Amino acid sequence: MLPGHPVTASGHRGGSRQPRVTLVRDHQSCIPLTRILGDGDIVVLLTPVVAPSHPKAADGSDPFEPLGRALAAKHPWIRHVPYTARNGMTSTHVSFIKRAKTAIFVISGPPAAGQSSQVEIAHKARMAGDQRPQIVVACRDIQDLGLVEADFSTVVQLPGYSPADLQAAAALLLGEAEPAGTSGMNMRELIMAPKFWPPENWDGLDVTPIQGLWNQCLPEQFRLDKFPLQSILQRDGYAMHFVVRLPETREMVGFCATYTTFVDKAGERLIGSLALIIVKPSYRRRGIGLSLYEHALKQLKRTRGVDRVQLGSTFPRLLSGIPAGFASEEWFKRRGWQMDRQAPGHGQDICDWLLSIDDWPSGGFSTVAGGLLFRQGTFDDFDSISRFIEKETTRKDHTGWYDQYMNLAQDGRLNDIVLGLEHSDIVAAALVYTPHEGSSLALDLPWSRSIGPDVGGVTCICISGQFAHKCTIR
Repeated sequence: MLPGHPVTASGHRGGSRQPRVTLVRDHQSCIPLTRILGDGDIVVLLTPVVAPSHPKAADGSDPFEPLGRALAAKHPWIRHVPYTARNGMTSTHVSFIKRAKTAIFVISGPPAAGQSSQVEIAHKARMAGDQRPQIVVACRDIQDLGLVEADFSTVVQLPGYSPADLQAAAALLLGEAEPAGTSGMNMRELIMAPKFWPPENWDGLDVTPIQGLWNQCLPEQFRLDKFPLQSILQRDGYAMHFVVRLPETREMVGFCATYTTFVDKAGERLIGSLALIIVKPSYRRRGIGLSLYEHALKQLKRTRGVDRVQLGSTFPRLLSGIPAGFASEEWFKRRGWQMDRQAPGHGQDICDWLLSIDDWPSGGFSTVAGGLLFRQGTFDDFDSISRFIEKETTRKDHTGWYDQYMNLAQDGRLNDIVLGLEHSDIVAAALVYTPHEGSSLALDLPWSRSIGPDVGGVTCICISGQFAHKCTIR
């Protein structure tokens, strides 16, 4: 077997058909383990602390225990050490790794929101092992995890982590499994060297192929109908979008959306938004995404007035960043994007809250709460709103917020601006919108419409720095 060629193994316990386990690559030539292990050589098995793969298996035992037992039945020097996403590699793990001949690192899936990536932890484990062989066992499609591009030398793919999956994996690792053809994985796709694909400017006419790519590439909760997607993409003067097509058929296999937004009232400084890069799943790992990425950054940096670039878009809100748990986060990290998740602009989690309001006033409102008067804006408030929003959004670097307030005001929709006043001074403001009332803000924020036509939103909540400080002191 040549390294890099995927083969699939199935066990032969009792003659029953076992789950398929794919050896994606083995540049270290360490499989079967009998090739490199001697009597007394320790193997450390690092597995994540996760829920059982099947509810009926929830008996309190470690779901990866079958893998440890199956390996120990043939090589008794297995040391099974679980790890957690929160703690990652501890000094205990490092100690075991340094005493071992080789390490088997199991990855169960992509990270949940706020968790560290198991792929990142695997990188740290490999560094702790110096030159020791490391075998990565992925209990999910390696493309979903970003492991095709990762530089791990030996990778095994399982369909899951049921006991049968893990026993079949042990059979492969120990050399007791026989090759049984491919698992349906596209071998050409895995080993094809990436190349440059010349991006083209999108003509803005037909959004149907883009919607098809969108629905193939993004999770269910991010699905958009054709009209909302079209209204967000077709923004003359603010949008530059690029596509990659197959030379033979002109089929669209990659799409990149970018926008430029004014930073402040002066209208001289712009921020560029790299809002979206999607590639047809069967054409990934060939350089299409990288070609779009490099071309888009080059075009944004050439645009007069653009002095910084962000990942994701604010207005129009296509996506505010990378969907939580996406393997592409690792891809962007490798290209220099800081995502420590500790502060805004560095991968901090963002979410939209769905609130049920039973008694929303139908005829407007004016109420006093906490010493403040809350009411809708009027024409007489225009200048005061402009000054307040300009000052506060500049101070907080809320790019695009000033434009949203002014667009509503200039459209005569001042009653869509909710004000909080202390005496006669504006100390807080927010924007409200509903999709069916024709608000320009509703076109920029399409996600409430995807829930239902009677779902509105509140956004751009701006609070005076002085008032926020007074509230904190109290």
